[in-house]
Amino acid sequence: MLPAGSLPLHMQISEGLIRDIAAGKLADGARLPPERDMAAAMGIAVGTLRRALQTLDAAGLLVRVQGSGNYVRARADVASVYALFRLELWSGGGLPTARVLSVDRLAKDPALPPFGAHAQGHRIRRLRFLSGRPAAVEEIWLDAGRADTIQIGDLSESLYLFYREKLGLQIARAEDRVGQGPLPGWSPPEFPVAPGTPLPRILRLSQAQDGTPVEASFTWVDPATAAYVARLS
Repeated sequence: MLPAGSLPLHMQISEGLIRDIAAGKLADGARLPPERDMAAAMGIAVGTLRRALQTLDAAGLLVRVQGSGNYVRARADVASVYALFRLELWSGGGLPTARVLSVDRLAKDPALPPFGAHAQGHRIRRLRFLSGRPAAVEEIWLDAGRADTIQIGDLSESLYLFYREKLGLQIARAEDRVGQGPLPGWSPPEFPVAPGTPLPRILRLSQAQDGTPVEASFTWVDPATAAYVARLS
């Protein structure tokens, strides 16, 4: 049974494959293993794998050749749950998952750039994993005008999916500024870096479809595990 807030298994598989294609771990034109072999290697049912491959097919990332198999078609700018997530394992890709540490409604942190019209924000602190490895610590602020209350149990592993499905909020654009900052003291013990250690820090300002800034966040990255990757095409 998947933990509360987890993406459905078929979606986890499709998102992982999409990220592997983007990272070049699955090269353009590569033939995927037979579906039964592939499902067995992943430890999942064939039906679950087929649902995941249907997603890739619909996104134009798969070519199905009758009697031959499934072949990768690499494309840029594919719409996916993690399309705006820029952290990858050094080996490439990696399925993002997250554990929420706390959710609080507070006055906005003055260290953040202006976002939204409300004086308060929902502060969400999370430990981010890539393929099960702790990779980053996140502090995300959503303008309180977008939701009266948010509980830990409300959240999915993809906040942007939660925003879209539960709040009717579509994040259309994000601006990232990569710098450095000390790891905060609230970082959980599972994160393999001591609090206070200077780390790469990403400041993100996210906008809704109408261009209104609605979310701001800090992400502290373990550079031994993950890299920030932005692909241009």
